[in-house]
Amino acid sequence: MKYLSEFRDATTVKDLVDTIKRITTKPWTIMEICGGQTHSLVKNGILEMLPIEITMVHGPGCPVCVTPLGINDEAIYLAESKNVILCSFGDMLRVPGSKKSLLEVKATGADVRIVYSPLEAVKLAQDNPATEVVFFAVGFETTAPANALSVVHAHKLGVNNFSILASHVLVPPAMEAILSDPETRIDAFLAAGHVCTIMGMEEYEPIVEKYKVPIVVTGFEPVDLSGILMTVIQLERGEAKLENQYARVVQQEGNRLAQKTIYEVFEISDRTWRGIGEIPESGYEVKNEYARYNARKKFNLNLKPVPENAECISGAIMKGLKKPIQCPNFGTQCNPEHPLGAPMVSSEGACAAYYHYANNNLVKS
Repeated sequence: MKYLSEFRDATTVKDLVDTIKRITTKPWTIMEICGGQTHSLVKNGILEMLPIEITMVHGPGCPVCVTPLGINDEAIYLAESKNVILCSFGDMLRVPGSKKSLLEVKATGADVRIVYSPLEAVKLAQDNPATEVVFFAVGFETTAPANALSVVHAHKLGVNNFSILASHVLVPPAMEAILSDPETRIDAFLAAGHVCTIMGMEEYEPIVEKYKVPIVVTGFEPVDLSGILMTVIQLERGEAKLENQYARVVQQEGNRLAQKTIYEVFEISDRTWRGIGEIPESGYEVKNEYARYNARKKFNLNLKPVPENAECISGAIMKGLKKPIQCPNFGTQCNPEHPLGAPMVSSEGACAAYYHYANNNLVKS
């Protein structure tokens, strides 16, 4: 607790905010990529503390939110029609597919289970050798090592009734897609500290060089808003550099062992992002060497693409073009009990952050 309090100290936060206010002379738009950062900014009231010139917009850093309807429908199809044990982290259960959610399918009798680790799903497969067990592997680079390890573990144990339905997405290609959008007006990025813990910082250098935007790797506690200060200092000086505010956790090269595990099982592939569209080379897919653990190949999944809900503006929110409170359905037709899109029910969703934590001043702004 002492360690945590060090990064939640109110005096330190106030000093940081005062410094940001003192040095800011121009309007700047900064995108925090990670949904965890969004929740920290909203929950701790930091958005309201910042000077009016600083606009924080919320990026596509919620893997549940960017999982497309078609992949949700694949998971639902497996649970409903293939008599599998479908395992998932809890966030995915209430995310709407094109017609229903996994939670609704579970309520009708499908065997859908919440697990806290993909290795739990491997153990389930061991304990139920006559039943196929599928783990819905959603996430950014952060969760990819554990999901890859589950495949390696199942292979070593000879567990052949286990597979994963992969929906892994990668941060740097998404940042490039956002910067390439002519509607985008992003001056700088806060990169996701937990992603960089795994992948390191090297892959962000080309983005800084190509687009001339500051990128600061940042943590998730209130005091980590020093990442915003570092970003503003660069912007005010007319600089564009890659910096590491989260040095207590992130190293330049990342975690080489975790990277090795990822690339043993996964290869880079094109990936469709919910609300954004297809981004080339922005995802992971299971390699052919481990095809028996790829649920798409094991069950010959080939569902048709599904159009997004026209009433949900999640794409515009995750590209930084709009904020949740600018959605006409926010808190009314779209709420945690009846979500139009994943950002309202995911624990990292921007809409959920505003719904649960934003006070009246922020919601009305």
